Amino acid sequence: MTMEEQLYRSYSQYLKDKYHAKVYKLPVNLPGTCPNREGGSGCTFCSEKGTGFEAMEGAVPVAVQLEKTKEYIQRRYHAEKFIAYFQNYTNTYFPFETFCSYIREAEKVKDIVEVSISTRPDCISSRYLAFLHEWMQETGIAVTIELGLQTVNYHSLAKVRRGHGLAEYIDAVQRIRQYPFDICTHVILNLPWDTGEDAAETAKILSVLGNDIVKIHSLYLAKGTELAGQYENGEFQICTLEEYLERLILFIRLLDPDMVIERFFSRIPEKDAVFCNWNTSWWKLKDMLLDEMKKRNVRQGDLYCYRNGPRLKKWN
Repeated sequence: MTMEEQLYRSYSQYLKDKYHAKVYKLPVNLPGTCPNREGGSGCTFCSEKGTGFEAMEGAVPVAVQLEKTKEYIQRRYHAEKFIAYFQNYTNTYFPFETFCSYIREAEKVKDIVEVSISTRPDCISSRYLAFLHEWMQETGIAVTIELGLQTVNYHSLAKVRRGHGLAEYIDAVQRIRQYPFDICTHVILNLPWDTGEDAAETAKILSVLGNDIVKIHSLYLAKGTELAGQYENGEFQICTLEEYLERLILFIRLLDPDMVIERFFSRIPEKDAVFCNWNTSWWKLKDMLLDEMKKRNVRQGDLYCYRNGPRLKKWN
């Protein structure tokens, strides 16, 4: 067992164990948007491109995007199996039949073993989930739903104009939990108005609700966004790298040890960012994180002791 495997449950190892092969995500952009952008500018941290910096244009058919990206990934990384990752904006925010047609495109591509659908908590409905379950049973292709939460601090959610609160997230998770899908939640641990206590509570909520995967982001500021403008005007400061690492380590220690961690830091092309990762590459930051965890002799879930009536343990 490597040091990394001893410290946390990694996404890469999870995929190897699940599919017994080298698996890569293939990003797909759909020609859609986000309900939070209609009639407004959306979340203050979201760029005009959303998060689809490295994917093809949404006008390109889904199967074509998958085939072209698959060819490149196979050649460069020798991957054997693939996940169709519907990445940008809100990928369930389409009329029902349109949504279904996009998902069905993935089954046309050989060696797609899973679809991962990135969306918002307020764009989850039982009708769409029922279709995904039926399609999953027909094709044998697994389904992961990725929910953008960012933080459980609903005051911070309001400040970044997220357009939903904590209740919508809880409702979405409970609905998804009725089906054999993986749930992945995206969080940002250093929003300007959050503290270490917010990061800790986010880890607890994700664990109690039974998430399978978490994707942790460090806050980046994309050029042209309202949040980047506020930063440049001195309206807030971003926490130091040292503080972020403290929050991140506490978050990891509080997580359910069975939860999979997909990433710890954001990734965005340098040309698109006003601020990202304290001008340090994500892989150097990851090495710093793991070295610090090893130094402190801590690991994922070693503080996972807050469930099932912890105050009653004194009587047992």
